[in-house]
Amino acid sequence: MQAHAIAAAGIASATARFEASVRRTAADPLANLADETVERLGAEVALKANASVLRTADEMTGALLDILA
Repeated sequence: MQAHAIAAAGIASATARFEASVRRTAADPLANLADETVERLGAEVALKANASVLRTADEMTGALLDILA
């Protein structure tokens, strides 16, 4: 199902964004601290949204299988 692939790609992207922000903050803790915090919060929201898409797609698949059974 395409929703699974899209959500998985979104989770990977959000994780990469978060990790990149953490690396930048570790390299220079006081440079752009506010921007990096906002970046991490945005990555967290994106991760949660994509996880919700996965859950919903799984529920829809389960409902479809119940209907067909």
